[in-house]
Amino acid sequence: MSKKDYYEVLGVNRDASDEEIKKAYRKLAMKHHPDRNPDNPKAEEHFKEAKEAYEVLSDAQKRAAYDQYGHAASDAGMGAGGFGAGGAGGFDFADIFGDIFGGGRGGSGRGRSNVHRGADLRYNLEITLEQAARGTETQIRVPTMAECETCHGSGAKPGTSPTTCTTCAGQGQVRMQQGFFSIQQACPRCHGSGKIVTSPCSACHGAGRIKQHKTLSVKIPAGVDNDDRIRLSGEGEHGSNGGPPGDLYVVIHIAPHAVFQRDHNDLHCEMPISFAVAALGGEIEIPTLDGSARIKIPAETQSGKIFRLRGKGIKGVRSTTYGDLHCHVMVETPANLTERQKELLREFEAINQKDSERHSPRAKSWMDKVKEFFGP
Repeated sequence: MSKKDYYEVLGVNRDASDEEIKKAYRKLAMKHHPDRNPDNPKAEEHFKEAKEAYEVLSDAQKRAAYDQYGHAASDAGMGAGGFGAGGAGGFDFADIFGDIFGGGRGGSGRGRSNVHRGADLRYNLEITLEQAARGTETQIRVPTMAECETCHGSGAKPGTSPTTCTTCAGQGQVRMQQGFFSIQQACPRCHGSGKIVTSPCSACHGAGRIKQHKTLSVKIPAGVDNDDRIRLSGEGEHGSNGGPPGDLYVVIHIAPHAVFQRDHNDLHCEMPISFAVAALGGEIEIPTLDGSARIKIPAETQSGKIFRLRGKGIKGVRSTTYGDLHCHVMVETPANLTERQKELLREFEAINQKDSERHSPRAKSWMDKVKEFFGP
């Protein structure tokens, strides 16, 4: 069976540029790849046909021979070692499918860089509620991996230099051929660096980096909350082979407060009041983050009553208004009573029992519900 014209196979004109030929092949290869067409037995045939055409037309010498002699050039062995469907020749399969297998161009490492960005770091910072509400600036001491000053990051003993890895020829990548697939991966000997350290630096033991501590200043904006993150750009670990450093993320944790509990931008606190104030009413002073405030307690206030003070909470980082302060009053039972106090309370209870429905309406309501539940 006669072969199709290679230009016709790729769907390009005879004067097509190298980039047009490569683009056309990429499109066909992606379309007919056997892994993408498991139920189409002809897909592999079309794939190989497009691959063969690209092997020829992407090589200047092979293309010139083909343009002059057609398919007869392969039978005569013309060009740079001939061409045909049998061998891959100078064809770079990973160059075409770099976007599939990742990591850039070239099965032999062309255009591939061993430069890597440093890792990001996390630092947990505990601050007080007051610091979170008002904002502050503090210093932290963080561990990090820095370039070794003895070997200047080479990992080699002073006076020596790393040698080129003979396994990957310094590319950091090796290519493995599996059928018509060419897959590249990090060199197992040099682990992708392309260099071998035969005489390691005594300070860093060949790593090129050493563990250090550094002190950084952190500005904490007013209104931060638990788990908010502050990014310090470029303060993470140093990159390898001259790569950029990573970032440091400071994660905020607010320490428990003796008086207040925070709920987003609102604050809550419990305020004990005496039995007399709860029954007769009065005025009490409660704490706030800015000092104190006074609230009026109406007569007959029950334990657990909540009083809200608008704008006495926290203004969040992403908020335009302040939250509120919620004061939960708790009626405190008197303790360490004197005999006179006990006598007065017994007298008070006796008077109260004479008209309990009037003086203890909640108790009366509760007892009615109990009777209703258990029945007559």
